[in-house]
Amino acid sequence: MELAEFLEHVAQRKPLDTPEVYRFMDEMSDEARRITFELNSAYHTPDEVRGLLSRLFGKPVDASLKVFPPLYADFGKNITVGKNVFINDCCHFQDHGGVTIGDGCQIGHGVVFATLNHGTAAASRRMMHPAPIVLGKNVWVGSNATILQGVTIGDNAIVAAGAVVTKDVPANMIAGGVPARMIRMIDGSE
Repeated sequence: MELAEFLEHVAQRKPLDTPEVYRFMDEMSDEARRITFELNSAYHTPDEVRGLLSRLFGKPVDASLKVFPPLYADFGKNITVGKNVFINDCCHFQDHGGVTIGDGCQIGHGVVFATLNHGTAAASRRMMHPAPIVLGKNVWVGSNATILQGVTIGDNAIVAAGAVVTKDVPANMIAGGVPARMIRMIDGSE
């Protein structure tokens, strides 16, 4: 299996359930770990961090991206990050299903992006179901929040610290809690 074939497979939200898919995921996971271990093992200048992230993501990252390592990724090649994004330390990207972070987003400490889910029946629990996570522009995700597969967070929204986001969050909305609920609308200029 090649990367383009895998990305097309998950874009169609097809289950991840064949030996070929598992083998490919294992290979890509090994590569992601090699790069993240290098990223997380010593101090790197901001340019060096962006260079390592470009390798991890398989494409150049914008010069305005600022990341405080450590950063962890299970796959790496299905992450897209916009301009003027800040990602604080200890964030985890389970990005097989795709993680897109729009321009101007701020990601707090220890945020988890989980794009895979498992079947509930014991016999099908090994099968994984991918779905993308999409953050619009200027989203602020508070520390230790978890965003689950298939969730879209609209422009200017805020996810409170510690929230577990299981459903889409509209633009200009504050969401918080476990599971997250919509708290209130905000003026985009607040």
